[in-house]
Amino acid sequence: MSIGSNTLVLDNGGYTIKAGLVRGAEIDEPRVIPNCIARDRGKKIYVASDLENCRDFGEVQFRRPVEKSFIVNWEAQKETRLILTEPPNGLPVLQANCDQMVFEEYGFASYYRGVADSPSASSFNAYHDVQTIFQAPATAPNVAPAPAEVLMVVDTGFSQTTVTPLLRGRPLHSAIRRLDVGGKLLTNYLTRLISLRHFDVRNDAYIVNEMKEAACYVSSDFKGDLEKSWKGTRGERREEYLSGAGIARDYILPDFHTRSKGVVQEFDPSRNSKARRLAAAAQSAEDVITLRNERFTVPELLFNPSDVGLRCPGLADLICQSLQQLPVGLWPGLLANIVVVGGNALFDGFIQRLQREVVQRVPDDCMVRVARPSDPITYTWRGAANLANHAHIERLSVTKQEYEEHGAAWGRLSARVRIRTDTE
Repeated sequence: MSIGSNTLVLDNGGYTIKAGLVRGAEIDEPRVIPNCIARDRGKKIYVASDLENCRDFGEVQFRRPVEKSFIVNWEAQKETRLILTEPPNGLPVLQANCDQMVFEEYGFASYYRGVADSPSASSFNAYHDVQTIFQAPATAPNVAPAPAEVLMVVDTGFSQTTVTPLLRGRPLHSAIRRLDVGGKLLTNYLTRLISLRHFDVRNDAYIVNEMKEAACYVSSDFKGDLEKSWKGTRGERREEYLSGAGIARDYILPDFHTRSKGVVQEFDPSRNSKARRLAAAAQSAEDVITLRNERFTVPELLFNPSDVGLRCPGLADLICQSLQQLPVGLWPGLLANIVVVGGNALFDGFIQRLQREVVQRVPDDCMVRVARPSDPITYTWRGAANLANHAHIERLSVTKQEYEEHGAAWGRLSARVRIRTDTE
């Protein structure tokens, strides 16, 4: 069967879909589309990119097809190949369901995704010129003719955070580790803090998520920042607290009339009293939330999930656990090539904090390098797009004809054999 030269690359994330076409050597810019169905307070429905037309995100309700990074709800090109990202160690029943939808519902000509013994979503990050991230990143992404020899990928996204060591583009499954802390949990935690300290925002997850992305950061001195933002004992107001200590920020909430997005401003100690005077005069005032230790205690869950009672190690310890499952000879290469992707990588201070904590936990003779690509959200998609131009992509893919003749189980087995043959 002759397959067209068009390949649709789809990175189906929990928060956004990154999608774009690869036409031979030409790689389109990916579209980043909200991966959800939303309903506003007027009961109007928005599907995916329709969300851009929503003018009031107050009390918007969301339904998402992805849970814990796996597709669980499929309510979402005859001559087109599909490359679909998938998290590592997926459940076979979800993989079979995915195969069925791709071929029987959407009718793609051929299909490649991460199966049990083949590259997962994290593996696509190996199909870059990885060393440019650690030195002088180019303005245009370089296409790697072969996957990076050794790479440690930290994918911290909406649903979870995974640590995946890669050897020649293939995940070492016994060493993959997962942390059930992602952007969704961080947003929920910030929602809870604001609802307790300010006013109820439990129905405004979209607004809180924007607040998190705009105002939160990873602290390099958590205890010191916590001390600076401490109010003091009852009846006491510490000077650092009153002045904001360089930590406090005012977040102006959107009113969806004059402002469609919230705005972060420098802390103004007089703003709260001014707002009270205006309210007393029955005049409308801006809705302001003063963020103090919320700014850094929320991202801190990535490094210390026990702060909210989760019985799991932090990200740096997770990397060390992954290394413990591998031969010591691989440690130097993996530690020198740690690439962080996903939306949470955009927190200020994240890379510096992770590198410092990993350095404290590994042997002194190991060089540790942690880097983030210029666009960590689409980096995995671009790696998959580079794979679409790989010389053996047709051998790696399973065609619709093969699926119809032999079934999904044969397709997965065939893909494994092809990958082993190709790498050998």
